[in-house]
Amino acid sequence: MAMDLKEYPQSRAPLAPSTVHLLTLIMLHYHQHYRYADHGKTTLVDKLLSQSGTIAAGSDRVMDSNDLERERGITILAKNTGIKYGDFSINIVDTPGHSDFGGEVERTLQMVEGFLLLVDAAEGVLPGTRFVLHKALQLNLKPIVFINKIDRKDADVVRTEGLINDLFLELAQREDQLVFPILYGSSRLGFATDDPAVVTNSLKLLFDAIIESIPAPVEKNPGSLQMLTTALDSSDFLGLIAIGRVFSGSMKVGQQIICCKDDVVGKPTKITKIYKFLGLQRIESDTAEYGDIIAMTGFNEPVAIGTTICDVGNPLPYPYVKIDEPTMSVNVSVNDSPFSGKEGKFLTSRQIKDRLEKELKTNVALRVEPTDSTDSFKVSGRGQLHLSILIENMRREGFEIQVSAPQVIYKAIDGVKCEPIEYLVVEVPTEYQGVVMESLGKKKAEMKNMEIYDNGRVRIEFEVPSRGLLGFRGQFLTDTRGSGIATFSFHGYQPYKGDIIMRTKGALVSMENGQITGYALDTLQERGTLFVSPGDKVYEGMIIGENSRDNDMDVNPCKQKKLTNMRASGSDEMIKIEPPRIMGLETCLEWIMPDELIEITPDSIRLRKKVLRATLRK
Repeated sequence: MAMDLKEYPQSRAPLAPSTVHLLTLIMLHYHQHYRYADHGKTTLVDKLLSQSGTIAAGSDRVMDSNDLERERGITILAKNTGIKYGDFSINIVDTPGHSDFGGEVERTLQMVEGFLLLVDAAEGVLPGTRFVLHKALQLNLKPIVFINKIDRKDADVVRTEGLINDLFLELAQREDQLVFPILYGSSRLGFATDDPAVVTNSLKLLFDAIIESIPAPVEKNPGSLQMLTTALDSSDFLGLIAIGRVFSGSMKVGQQIICCKDDVVGKPTKITKIYKFLGLQRIESDTAEYGDIIAMTGFNEPVAIGTTICDVGNPLPYPYVKIDEPTMSVNVSVNDSPFSGKEGKFLTSRQIKDRLEKELKTNVALRVEPTDSTDSFKVSGRGQLHLSILIENMRREGFEIQVSAPQVIYKAIDGVKCEPIEYLVVEVPTEYQGVVMESLGKKKAEMKNMEIYDNGRVRIEFEVPSRGLLGFRGQFLTDTRGSGIATFSFHGYQPYKGDIIMRTKGALVSMENGQITGYALDTLQERGTLFVSPGDKVYEGMIIGENSRDNDMDVNPCKQKKLTNMRASGSDEMIKIEPPRIMGLETCLEWIMPDELIEITPDSIRLRKKVLRATLRK
């Protein structure tokens, strides 16, 4: 598309006609805080879309289209959109900020020329900030820093800016990466400024910084078509849809192309549709050229992420960035509990296998392996949250499955057993500092830094084994009375730290099949914390609560009160039962032990022992 360059400063190198500016937004949008926090990345995308006139003003979190994203207020899947600003086109890729979804970040960073690093003025630099910045600088992308939420009462712009500069000094691959524009503002209020003391009324300075700082695309192999596939979609009418960036050459509808990846070259096929992105829409186009991010159809064979679309007779696979390996695994198996088949639609191992294989096509950081049993599959991912999102999606689709306790994936490095390590940052009131440090000490955590704030809170940084964080959430909330914040990100592999005590309390396990009675629970609630209510159905081997002691206890939650002809004096006191603890999927994954399973159906989440019969567990 033609552009009028006279509107922009001539000190800048002139841009070629039909140039498209490419930008990705990456920041820590951490959604596994033990007290929720949000740096406002998706909100900023909303404001960029509305202030450019691409969508109507007032739209809220339009990029979070997935149901789980809207419910949790997080970004799980990377998505791209396009903006028209004056005579310029800007492609934006909105990426997750959590390292559990690092595969989404890694596969999309290749599509862009620069990135916008968003950091909360009050929260400052957190572990996820380090993760995404390191990945972006490795690819030599051009940075713009935006310090967000400067309107917060507890914003500390000077400290946050200092932490950002320190992080760039630590992670920069080249000297020129230390020179970058810094803007301040509020994504919620929709303004950007170059002086934190001055409030503007728009994001114009941010738009201008993008145009001034992010370089125009350069054709990698002039004249030779190269389009790298970084995402897949499908349509009942059009079939498979490949989404990616054209790095070289051009394409048009009806053109013959081939798919190639590594040493494999596919058969020629014809392009049937080309779509470009503008706002929330895919705009049909007859052509695309280098620099465009597009969606295209016309495939006769399956296409994998990382496939390059090339001219017939000229296969030139584009280098695809290596995705980090998984760090945690669970076993997903057929539900064989007594309640199997009562609530779900998809029950068999074949259906589970097909669903997991479908997920592998788009979830690049996931791994699925067979086990000794034909009814069970080992599923490995980048962390507990990564795995729980897949399991929750399967549950909502109608699957009945059983999931084992998460296990970290060990590696042998130079003959030494190594385990995954997380970089953990906690921020707590000073009165809880001691109990938190004591708790983490038992998890083999090593303190790396501590900073005391003027507001009575302290920030402490640790390196802790990933397995030490399983079950840490509940204890941390209890220790800090709900006032603490904890964030963590994958840090790397280190030599095995030794045995760690996991759950310190046993389970209350049903020894009967039937319906739970209030009479029985009235007695059992003295033994521990209950997960069930009167009237719930239960089976032998199902876990109904947490014991107050460290051993498992077999109990009868179906016990009926014996009826006699004698009326009790005072006519039977009313039973008072405490509300049960709600055990969500992620809480269950943190709570269970290796000899236990989570039974997951569209309507229920239950805990059970692997061996149901009490006599066989002795």
